[in-house]
Amino acid sequence: MKLGFYLIATAMIAVALALLLLPLVRHGRMQGRSRGIFALALCVSIAMPMAAVGLYLIVGTPVALNGVQHAESRLSIDQAVEELKAHLAQQPDDLQGWMLLGQTSAVMHRSAEARAAYEQALRIDTNNSAAMVGWAEADSLLRDDHRIEGRARDLLERAVKLDPQSQHGLWLLGISQFQHDQYAEAAATWRQLQPQLEPGSNVAKAVAEQIAVADARAGGDSKPATDAQGSAETQGAALQVQVSLSPDLKSKLAPGDTLFVYARAEQGPPMPLAVARLDATTLPTTVTLTDAMGMTPQLKLSSAARVFVGARISKSGQGMAQAGDLEGDAGVVDVSTRTPIKIDIDKVH
Repeated sequence: MKLGFYLIATAMIAVALALLLLPLVRHGRMQGRSRGIFALALCVSIAMPMAAVGLYLIVGTPVALNGVQHAESRLSIDQAVEELKAHLAQQPDDLQGWMLLGQTSAVMHRSAEARAAYEQALRIDTNNSAAMVGWAEADSLLRDDHRIEGRARDLLERAVKLDPQSQHGLWLLGISQFQHDQYAEAAATWRQLQPQLEPGSNVAKAVAEQIAVADARAGGDSKPATDAQGSAETQGAALQVQVSLSPDLKSKLAPGDTLFVYARAEQGPPMPLAVARLDATTLPTTVTLTDAMGMTPQLKLSSAARVFVGARISKSGQGMAQAGDLEGDAGVVDVSTRTPIKIDIDKVH
């Protein structure tokens, strides 16, 4: 192989490690993000060298890509990806190419492109477990609440049946189960992952920690609070939220609409620290947001000092806001607040 290829491969690995793995791990520890970043780091560290080799095999030498004698030194990852897309436009049934595009897009934080690429891979091979896992992860990253549900959950369940050794598939399936309060199932899924991990490694420790949290919740340590004061004693942080619908918007409420009441950190990731999902026809209603309603074990209400509290009526039932949804918020409040927080849903998204 030519020197240019080695330069490109080295550059891709360096960019991945410098711009993705280290910041993810650092921010995950500082901001209380899910330990899933460690599992993702493992996958990326393997995927990027494979991506470099795959791009070389599919689109040829750097000289062939640019048509210039000294183009090797100027070839960027973006240019290589564009060449790969052009190749796939000509050969849409190239499974290896679509998988490579999905992996590379995921590393470059292009979740929509990654999901679309994995969709094409699944069109070609409906039993490709790696494509199923990739699709599910990309889909969760495209959602405001980062929940893994619906088709994403179905794909993960199929993927781990087809490949019980899929570390990333097992990790994500456990997260989905945890998000849906299936704590015993989450712990059991993560236990299947443990034998595949190096004993004493950071990843093994992170998985063991999450299993302990899931076991504790499965054992009844986290029961829904009935009032703000009671939850403060048993659940840590708790916010009582009184939600009503503006009279001007009542005509827009329809059977089947879903009410989401949530709190997210004033500064930090957009994932809710606590979220409740209810039938919108119950409005007006009162909801107590607690640590037990967190999306992941590490992101919970008590992990922030101040949070933005909002409510949304979803027409689609999905966590991601859509045009036509009805919204309202109480702005930013202290997590230590014990007086009821009032929200009037008075806007159309």
